Amino acid sequence: MNDFMDRAKDFADQHDEQIDKAAEKAGEQVDRRTGGKYDEQVDKGVDYAQQHTGQGDTNP
Repeated sequence: MNDFMDRAKDFADQHDEQIDKAAEKAGEQVDRRTGGKYDEQVDKGVDYAQQHTGQGDTNP
């Protein structure tokens, strides 16, 4: 299991920008499907995910 986690961390480090973009798109999709009802919570979740993958948030 440790090998899997190490490989996942390496992948996240190497593809930080793509992961951040995917998280952003997922958040936008949730906002659309819920009519923005949970906008603040979704934004917090996206920010958290971006800050904890790869080298951190690549979005300004």
